[in-house]
Amino acid sequence: MGNLQIVPWRTVRYKVEAEFPGIMGSTNRAEDESPSRSSDVLSVLQAEYAKNELLMMSPEEKLKFFDGRAQAHEDNREVDSCIQDLVRCVALTRLIYGKDHLKLAQAHARLAKAYFQFKGWGPQAQEHCALAREVLHFYSSISPVEEAESSFLEAEQILLALQQHNGITQEEKIKTELEISTGLCRVYKRQKRPDKALNQCEKSLQVLKDFDRPEKTCSVYRDMAAIEQDKGDLQRAIEHLSKAHAIAMSHNPEELEGAQISHSLALILCGAAQAPHSDSAGHYFEQCLSAYKNCLGQEDPAFLTAQDDFCRFLLLSDQQERCVEIQKDSLASKSSTFGELSAEVADTLQLIGSVEMTKGKMKQAHRTMTKCLEIQSLLYGPQHKKTKATQKAVDMLARSPEVAEGLQRQGG
Repeated sequence: MGNLQIVPWRTVRYKVEAEFPGIMGSTNRAEDESPSRSSDVLSVLQAEYAKNELLMMSPEEKLKFFDGRAQAHEDNREVDSCIQDLVRCVALTRLIYGKDHLKLAQAHARLAKAYFQFKGWGPQAQEHCALAREVLHFYSSISPVEEAESSFLEAEQILLALQQHNGITQEEKIKTELEISTGLCRVYKRQKRPDKALNQCEKSLQVLKDFDRPEKTCSVYRDMAAIEQDKGDLQRAIEHLSKAHAIAMSHNPEELEGAQISHSLALILCGAAQAPHSDSAGHYFEQCLSAYKNCLGQEDPAFLTAQDDFCRFLLLSDQQERCVEIQKDSLASKSSTFGELSAEVADTLQLIGSVEMTKGKMKQAHRTMTKCLEIQSLLYGPQHKKTKATQKAVDMLARSPEVAEGLQRQGG
């Protein structure tokens, strides 16, 4: 707290005279010494002192002062004074921390609660709830998880109070409930608390049960699948993704979301231990590639990534010939999308060359791996581990009789 500003006596005398006419100029000693009049003068002097003391405070000190005074007013049921100080707290919090800080969400939430509980003003409370929700939506992705959790839980309590007193519409209630449960799910995932995150997903599904939002329901099931996969429960993850897939296919079978879910299902089925999942994985790969092709085209990175995943599945399924055929066909698209001298093109050449080696096609493998080596040398340099591994393969291939003979003829 700063030093108290010295106020001229003339200023104080003027303010007291204005408040109590004639008192400063009275000649009646008995009247001057009246206890009530002396008390009133003292109150004015104390108010002037406090006002000047407040002026000398920093914004942080003012926020702390008004925050404490608001609580005192609340405890004494001084409703209007409490709300006035809470309004000041919102303004000071925004000034100190900025428009996207969690503390501003907390300040809006506290003011909303006061508006509704003390005055019954639903619209004002709802407005500040909305402002708090906007900050929470931004802050939940970047804030310290403990702070974000407490704020979402506080918003949940405010929503409950608004609902009990009909201070919020049904549509706004559902929207807010979903944002709170989704936000808490993200927080618990970051805290590595999967069971709590799944519990919030279940809350979202309960809210969505009577609310026609298939795209949101799909999103919740996809979140649940990701959580279960992180836990290592692939079967549960497959169940959740299958539900999301069924919803997506029944509403927009050719949309991008359906392609993404099919892709995720294919990948997770590839990782499942049960052999019967192999056919299903192939089916979902074919489905997602068709949808990606229709939605985005064959040169889109999403299509090319899914195609590479499919080729890895083909290798695991002992379908090397088909894998190489698809990879060779993809080279033109990858060169167009990523550039001829790109990691994607180099990786494709390396995969093709590796399969050619296992098939005993040494000349083809040597040509393919040499092209790969040229790109990797430019991208990573000769000392990079990828470049060194490819150089070793090229050297080994060069020692094979059929390749060595061809190289000798070229040299001769």
